[in-house]
Amino acid sequence: MSIDEKLSRIEKLVLLQAKEVLNVAEVGILLNLSSSRIYHLVSAREIPHYKKGKLVFFKKTEIEKWLLQDRIPTNQELEDKATTYVSLNK
Repeated sequence: MSIDEKLSRIEKLVLLQAKEVLNVAEVGILLNLSSSRIYHLVSAREIPHYKKGKLVFFKKTEIEKWLLQDRIPTNQELEDKATTYVSLNK
């Protein structure tokens, strides 16, 4: 990727920060995915979206929440959960 391409991507990401509603291309930029991959996620109903006719829109806060939905617990959290389970289920 050239310097110009990188600068263009950075510029687009900065502009996305001010928007609340995004289109397919903008979500692609935000997630670093192709538009066709975004359309695939939409058709599989795997990504939260809205449709107005043939147009597809996304609420940025919902996309951010969707990205963070499958949090992996830390080892310490797993140990704490195991300790609690063992102490409650003797």
